[in-house]
Amino acid sequence: MLKKAVIVGASGLIGGELLNILLQNTDYQEVISISRKELPINHTKLVQLVISFDELDKWSASINGHVLFCCLGTTAKKTPDLIEYRKIDHDHPVKLAQLAHLNGIKQYHLVSALGANANSAGFYLKTKGETERDIEKIPFKTVQIYQPSLLTGNRQEKRLMERIAIAAMKVIDPLLIGGLSKYRSIPAITVARAMFKQSLKNEVGIFIHPSDKIKQLA
Repeated sequence: MLKKAVIVGASGLIGGELLNILLQNTDYQEVISISRKELPINHTKLVQLVISFDELDKWSASINGHVLFCCLGTTAKKTPDLIEYRKIDHDHPVKLAQLAHLNGIKQYHLVSALGANANSAGFYLKTKGETERDIEKIPFKTVQIYQPSLLTGNRQEKRLMERIAIAAMKVIDPLLIGGLSKYRSIPAITVARAMFKQSLKNEVGIFIHPSDKIKQLA
């Protein structure tokens, strides 16, 4: 049976890779992209909804299909206001999950972060952990949570510190073996491939994939 996907955050590194995979693959006949700005992409399978995420209820009827991929996320540099940061990393993904479940979507796939923990002392990992916790409470047939480490790939925006970290990881990655392998950097395309492949499975339950597991799934 051909599927319909909703993808949120397709302008980002992982979301962009995942959108390309969905559009190229014959398992999906329709892809709904929800974003704040129109994407420079035209495709017969693609429907773009340009919205304000503060008004998600107005678009609730459009959040329907077989699976929702949530690739939303921000950085402290882009969103220094912690209230706005939490809205993007927690409130919007949780609200999307609630609407998706009400509209009969069975699968919810969330991009989180390695080390996410609702009890963390750090704002970033605590927020990611709280998002995971609150989405896990919603009774989807399947919840798939991906916890990548440092992402590599071609970003449109320039991040100096991230480029430095990626360069350093090229040296450090080979040294991370055994239980430390999950801390190796990971290409965004690898995360996207894992998300796509997991969406084709008929699994039931909550599945959390740290970075090393994501590489195996891809």
